[in-house]
Amino acid sequence: MTASGVPVICEIEPATRPELMHVRHQIGVLSTIASAFLIPDNHIGRATVSSIAVAHEVARMGGRSIACLNARDRNLLGFRRDLLTAAAYGVDEFLFVYGDRPESGRRSDDLTVRLMIDEARQFAASHEAATGPFRIGVTTGLRPLPAWKREADSLFVQVGFDVDALVAWRETVDFAGPVYAGVMVIASASMARKLSHDIPQLAVPDRVVAAIEADRDAGVELACDLVHEIAATGAFDGVHLIPVSRYREVARRLER
Repeated sequence: MTASGVPVICEIEPATRPELMHVRHQIGVLSTIASAFLIPDNHIGRATVSSIAVAHEVARMGGRSIACLNARDRNLLGFRRDLLTAAAYGVDEFLFVYGDRPESGRRSDDLTVRLMIDEARQFAASHEAATGPFRIGVTTGLRPLPAWKREADSLFVQVGFDVDALVAWRETVDFAGPVYAGVMVIASASMARKLSHDIPQLAVPDRVVAAIEADRDAGVELACDLVHEIAATGAFDGVHLIPVSRYREVARRLER
């Protein structure tokens, strides 16, 4: 449990250069409020240090880590390589995502999230002495849950701004594992507009944009308030919090 009243999985900004100083700083700052750290995987279409390597670094610093792996940037052989690497590093918790289509329009279509789950289960069964069982999370929007996603160990719900809609959706979903609601800090009005344009299903409400235009700290306050509101519903097992570059302010506010 954290200061917010529920477990908070903090997503960190990955390293785009061959050093981990900024990653370590985020982990140190957020460790007072985070129950775990989610490590993205080339999430903005730029090459980053391997999420598995960073997850291993988080573990070395005493934290729980979840390595994100996306289907977009790897074929089946590459995914099997990543599973071997994870087993060698002792990384056993993942979030599998399909990955946004890159601006070039080109992606590997060799993998789907469903196939990644099957491969990971088979790998763990074949190397149980070395790995133990993998814990696998998948993402979902506010829509009916396909049967194959119920085979995952955890659910990460898309970022939202309407707690009532989140709770109404949760009441319709039968899932045995933990379900984490997504909360993102909107750092600026320009970020809000870009997010709404690029990913319509994550459109930022006009009231949020207006508040951030009036006060640059409003995005942090709104996100932290959402964390507490979600915790108060008792409908979710935790929050997947994306603080972006405002992680210092988020940590200070949630600590209070």
